[in-house]
Amino acid sequence: MSAAKQALVLHLVGGGEPVWIALAEDRAADLDQRLHQLVKTGQTWDVAGADGTTLVVNFAHVATAHIAPLNGTSRMYGYGQK
Repeated sequence: MSAAKQALVLHLVGGGEPVWIALAEDRAADLDQRLHQLVKTGQTWDVAGADGTTLVVNFAHVATAHIAPLNGTSRMYGYGQK
């Protein structure tokens, strides 16, 4: 598993704690470019996790989203131990 350095942070419409997804390094830049449109149109998109998993995100349920550096202390999807 390659070390992830960035995460997708999703703040859901219903509130609560944000959802953190550790991103595969080679896909983070592409997602960053698409993020505005995904949230604006409420599309469903496959997100590649740093551990090789694929997560499907329905952006229709996302109030805000951004790419952030990993802080190392958050529990997150896509950063499983192998």
